[in-house]
Amino acid sequence: MQLFNQISWYLFQEWKRYLGSIALLIIIAILQLLPPKLVGFLIDTISTNKKYHYKLFYWLVLIFLTSIIIYIFRYMWRVLLFGASYKLAIILRKKLYLSLSQKNSSFYDKYRTGDLMARATNDIDKIVFAAGEGVLTLIDSMITGISVLIIMVIQINWKLTLISLLPMPIMAIIITKYGKKLYIAFQKSQQSFSNLNNQTQENIKNIYTVKSFGLEKYEIKKFKEILSETSKKSIIVSKIDAKFDPIIYFSITVSNLLSITTGSYLVWNNNITIGQLTSFIMYLSLMVWPMLALAWMFNIVERGSASWSRVNEIISENNIKQMKNKKILHHKSNIKIKISSFQYPNTKNIILKNISQKIKFNNIVGICGPTGQGKTTLINLIQRNFKIKKGQIFYHNVLISNFKIHSWRKKISTVNEKTFLFSDTIANNISFGNINITKKKIEYVSSLVNIHHEIIKFPKQYDTKVGAKGIILSGGQKQRIAIARALLMNREILILDNALSALDKPTQNMIFNNIILWKKQNHTIIIVSHELHIFKKINNIFIIQNGTIKDSGTHDELIKYQNWYSKMYHQQQQK
Repeated sequence: MQLFNQISWYLFQEWKRYLGSIALLIIIAILQLLPPKLVGFLIDTISTNKKYHYKLFYWLVLIFLTSIIIYIFRYMWRVLLFGASYKLAIILRKKLYLSLSQKNSSFYDKYRTGDLMARATNDIDKIVFAAGEGVLTLIDSMITGISVLIIMVIQINWKLTLISLLPMPIMAIIITKYGKKLYIAFQKSQQSFSNLNNQTQENIKNIYTVKSFGLEKYEIKKFKEILSETSKKSIIVSKIDAKFDPIIYFSITVSNLLSITTGSYLVWNNNITIGQLTSFIMYLSLMVWPMLALAWMFNIVERGSASWSRVNEIISENNIKQMKNKKILHHKSNIKIKISSFQYPNTKNIILKNISQKIKFNNIVGICGPTGQGKTTLINLIQRNFKIKKGQIFYHNVLISNFKIHSWRKKISTVNEKTFLFSDTIANNISFGNINITKKKIEYVSSLVNIHHEIIKFPKQYDTKVGAKGIILSGGQKQRIAIARALLMNREILILDNALSALDKPTQNMIFNNIILWKKQNHTIIIVSHELHIFKKINNIFIIQNGTIKDSGTHDELIKYQNWYSKMYHQQQQK
């Protein structure tokens, strides 16, 4: 029942739909009381030999018309109620997507893709089902149950009603007990389903790696183990779920037995008529639905509540905070980096320390150093992918944390070593983020990265579909398309993080020279690379070793004395 409180904001938002559904359900509940009353009256009329045969046709037509009206009203409330619940699915998925787009990198270190997909699909479906069927069963069972109960007490016999409904409180207690167990079991089942989703997603994503190492049998075995665990959790849920119906049907059977035995005694003593007993038994049959609905409601609402907890966990997880004093960026300026120390969340290893440097606007800056020394970490901090606790990064002498995250990132284009391409055409991948861009501009940036001549060799040229993650392209082609995309965005700050690693030296030099021409005194470029030959024309080079900047300067300055840069440069030249 907690779920209704959790989604109360939506119930109030769509109050017209829900109120309309409730009104129709009340009308239906009242109309359902008419047929048993008419049947009881007919039986009493026939049993007492009263001459009302001429009204028989009238009563039958009335029962038929009542059924037709009930059918129409049932259709109407379904449109209203389920329409509202499906709308909730759209709202929740929008909220979830918006929340995911505002999370920082530490969030994605905590949650896996398959788990997030399970919450966005399976869990939201359970919430929507509870918001539709759950509301229906709650309102319909309450209205039908209360209205039938009033008729049974007032118009037939209160003693018979009391005795017949004795099993109901016991049934309610047992169902409540199992409902709590179902909530816990279903949460575990959903988490197990998320694990299964994770494994499936990773296997499909890395299918070529699995095949290349011949690990199909190993991965199948691992998948079967996770599948078996998921099945066990689902069976536990099913076992608890299976206990609901027997309890309900046993309670109904006992109620019918009590009503017949007690009713027969009352008829024998002339306290009620046979027609009244018949009406009572028909009314009691109408109570079957509220009782079944009660068990069903507990089932779907507890499932929905468990799913809500999982979805709300993601939505309510801290997003990147937007302070009230954020400033919108309209200028171009220098970047100042002052970091005392930095370590990733939930780790103790210090990745960066004692860094104090300036990246001047309109300059090209190179970052190099041994593997695993913090180069990419520094790039992540400039992009505000992680929060710096001991240190700051300034832009135009203002903390970048004081800018709106969207405004700051609109100034940056980044190309990483591991590029991502959408399952779309080459043209759409290059023009990503530029809806109204012309084909001429797409071809221009493609020429800058030396891939235009390769694209036009494809049968459909720029309209060629690249497949999942650009499967039809080579590593070098993917990188060049990603660089073309970044150039087309024409942002103030261009970051290339090992973005040329899959290319040969002549192509690297050609692209770098073209980027210098593209720059046109309007861009700050930061290049991270192990290929030191491209740093010859760079304004400033930072050498990161052991998490700090050991040396800095131009290529000509650094090559003059013994340091990591000069040593590696000479080694690369000898190759």
